[in-house]
Amino acid sequence: MLYYCITSNIAIVLGVNECARKRLCTTLKNMENDRYDIVIVGGGVSGTALLYALSHYTDIQRIALIEKYHLFGQVNSHAKNNSQTLHMGDIETNYSAEKARQVRGAAGMVKRYTETLPPEERDTILRRVQKMVLAVGQGEVETLEKRHDALKEIFPELQKLDAHGIAEAEPEVMRGRDPHELVLGLCSSQGYAVDFGLLARSFARRAQEAAGNTVNLLLGHTVEQIERRDGVYILNTDKGPVRADIVVVNADAHSLGFAKSLGYGKEFSLIPIAGSFYFTPQKLRGKVYRVQDPRMPFAAVHGDPDLTAPGLTRWGPTARFYPALEAGKLSTMRQFFSASGMHRIATWASFGSILLDPLRFWYLLRNFFYDLPVIGTYFLLPQLRKIVPTLRGRDVRRARGYGGMRLQRVDTRTRELLLGEGKIIGDKIIFNMSPSPGASVCLYNAMRDAEAISGFFPDEDYHFDKARMARDLCEEKIETIEDPSLYDTYAS
Repeated sequence: MLYYCITSNIAIVLGVNECARKRLCTTLKNMENDRYDIVIVGGGVSGTALLYALSHYTDIQRIALIEKYHLFGQVNSHAKNNSQTLHMGDIETNYSAEKARQVRGAAGMVKRYTETLPPEERDTILRRVQKMVLAVGQGEVETLEKRHDALKEIFPELQKLDAHGIAEAEPEVMRGRDPHELVLGLCSSQGYAVDFGLLARSFARRAQEAAGNTVNLLLGHTVEQIERRDGVYILNTDKGPVRADIVVVNADAHSLGFAKSLGYGKEFSLIPIAGSFYFTPQKLRGKVYRVQDPRMPFAAVHGDPDLTAPGLTRWGPTARFYPALEAGKLSTMRQFFSASGMHRIATWASFGSILLDPLRFWYLLRNFFYDLPVIGTYFLLPQLRKIVPTLRGRDVRRARGYGGMRLQRVDTRTRELLLGEGKIIGDKIIFNMSPSPGASVCLYNAMRDAEAISGFFPDEDYHFDKARMARDLCEEKIETIEDPSLYDTYAS
């Protein structure tokens, strides 16, 4: 009735006919319906995890999620674009013991969530796999010995294996290896492979099923610009504007571009690293990682069973400089140049300082040769043989269509590479950039953001039931866990 009165009065003033008055009424209704309490931009596993948390554990009434693709989890959450690993901190050797303790609790929330699902859904999302970290040579073995001592209380299931034990757990790792070569393994049967794209869809579906609020999923909507007018955010999409009181941008590397357009994060840039994967016939029973060089910001090549390709072992990722925001999408190159601030001298100076470091330079150059047609696999082969000594060049083929992006942030003021996740909190807006282990700790990050949003509302207008979320999803007291994504971060 209110709309009818308003539009009737406007129609009288404008002198329009009845049909025009009805169209005007419909337009005003649509405008009002396009205003939400919170809008989330990005339908990957991080954005949908927040949607799930807000729909189940807050009293927010109107929530929307905008995703440019027609399915959730189509970029870095897609199973072909990541290592499909639930990172717990036990086989990630550059996690400190305290970091591993934090990540185990935070990543465990994903496992607990899947336990609430029907078995047929749970089993498509999460699969238990054996996992191992392998040390080769005196130096790596000593490092792993010390690590086991530091982790055995946190991960009592983590077994220390000598050469014989490794051969029993992963026969191909020891077959053909020099018997005099010193090796050590830390192995657990409590590893998990995750299809984060399917997990994102599960979060979105259950968010819509939640009672007590309105959740709109705006798939196939591309956010072209975010602006603020009179205290309200206007998200201009290719399907029309959407209005929101609060915005959370969970669009990974795209988030920085949106932040800069609103005056935030101008001191940051992005170094775009694309990863490639390779297939061999199945050589491993589970996941096998290597001890990581602590001087390197990228994880060493490792082997995994692949959820999308049964009967094969997937190897990678390699790393190469690729000036775009999404793997294989050169159409996102323009957004990369805009978000990274390539027009600034400070950006070029920072890139030079970081990429011309001898260790990183030769690493990236070596990885460039891995991707060369035909001969690239032979350059890669020595790295793979550190895990499976009997691999041959004809066993290895490029995994076409596999590989994601890990855009690492750079502080152009200090010329430092900032590993792991980034978060910028502005005036009723949050920007998240979430390379690994962002997917593994997506529910914990959602809990953090749901709590941070409380600062955007008057106390009486917002209630987040953190205690209930912790009871439902946490294996330990999550309140004691610090942010697992911003300290001692895991190399992507």
